[in-house]
Amino acid sequence: MKVAMIGTGYVGLVSGACFADFGHTVTCIDKDAGKIEWLKAGGIPIFEPGLDVLVAQNVKAGRLFFSTGLDSVHDADAVFIAVGTPSRRGDGHADLSYVYAAAEEVAALVGGFTVVVTKSTVPVGTGDEIEAIFKRVRPDADVAVVSNPEFLREGAAIEDFKRPDRVVVGTEDERAREVMRELYRPLYLNETPMVFTNRRTSELIKYASNAFLAMKITFINEMADLCEAVGADVQQVARGMGLDNRIGGKFLHAGPGYGGSCFPKDTLALVRTARDAGTPLELIETTVRVNDDRKRAMARKVVRALNGDLKGKRVGVLGLTFKPNTDDMRDAPSLSIIPALQDRGAIIQAFDPEGTGEARGLLDKVEFKSDPYAAAEGADVLVIITEWDQFRALDLDRIKLLMKQPVLVDLRNIYKPDDMRARGFAYTSVGRR
Repeated sequence: MKVAMIGTGYVGLVSGACFADFGHTVTCIDKDAGKIEWLKAGGIPIFEPGLDVLVAQNVKAGRLFFSTGLDSVHDADAVFIAVGTPSRRGDGHADLSYVYAAAEEVAALVGGFTVVVTKSTVPVGTGDEIEAIFKRVRPDADVAVVSNPEFLREGAAIEDFKRPDRVVVGTEDERAREVMRELYRPLYLNETPMVFTNRRTSELIKYASNAFLAMKITFINEMADLCEAVGADVQQVARGMGLDNRIGGKFLHAGPGYGGSCFPKDTLALVRTARDAGTPLELIETTVRVNDDRKRAMARKVVRALNGDLKGKRVGVLGLTFKPNTDDMRDAPSLSIIPALQDRGAIIQAFDPEGTGEARGLLDKVEFKSDPYAAAEGADVLVIITEWDQFRALDLDRIKLLMKQPVLVDLRNIYKPDDMRARGFAYTSVGRR
């Protein structure tokens, strides 16, 4: 099948490359001419393990193309809209201007029967608005507007696309269902559950899923605070909970709060949608508030580790991105924690394996280092914010010698308290004695 993918951001590029790998002919389209030239030259604008190889293989096979123009839309069986939907300034609603602009441009160019698929994360009712745009711009167009939300985890996006828990498709048009079945045929043959529902339900499934996971993270973070107060171990609490099949162990890892491209904006957008509908979601509203407070509380952990005095002290930071295996800095806990430490007079020296380029434009007066040992050198305290694998196997004896004093604040619980104390570190973690 012929696919046009509007947008070469995280969702669009990964989805386009994976559809091409399924055997479809895919053209990824973006208005950013520099990005398209970079992609044509073999460059990848985001860090995602395995994506460079997947793109190169499918370009070589003649299945994957990149363009700034919309010519491929005319002959496409399916046009995916995968542009950004950031939080709108002022009210927290999803900014749908890019989605609607893409719909207007596509409407003018579609040929025969075309399935127009919303891959961007959008509030309930967005598909109806897109359909209205097509009726206004091209009343003669034969299109079916479909919702097909993505569930890709950054750092594991290719695996998630090719081996998903489910594929959700929102449409009541049988012709569109057949097109979507054919697009996902490799998964369908492998018995991946395909959930066909109406469009509004599909749109809500995405928001409800992300809000629930965000709530689960926030729950275990609050349990971590209780564990610290009563002398319990949050990791053992999480394990004991997670072994219950009704609960499951995923997203029960205490830490500095959630961030990234999805959870912060999607929870906020869902809260606004619910309020507009007259059915406020108090659990999700509390989740948003508690998560915001959580990041500031982590800065206070560092302050306490140095007995309340950060003025002129050097703080080594390991990890800046919101999670490992990505260069994404959107709503990363480090963006709240580091300024809070600087406000107390701290000097920050930081290292991240992939996020430094993005972080330079978001964090002021930070000394960016080339490796974790450079970040530790001369530091009064070392803070682990992101759990990159390379931080799990540090030469701790070397770290101790490099630091001004052996104080380590582990916000991801990647080390064992007894082991760290035996090595002579003043060690602070999350939700453990």
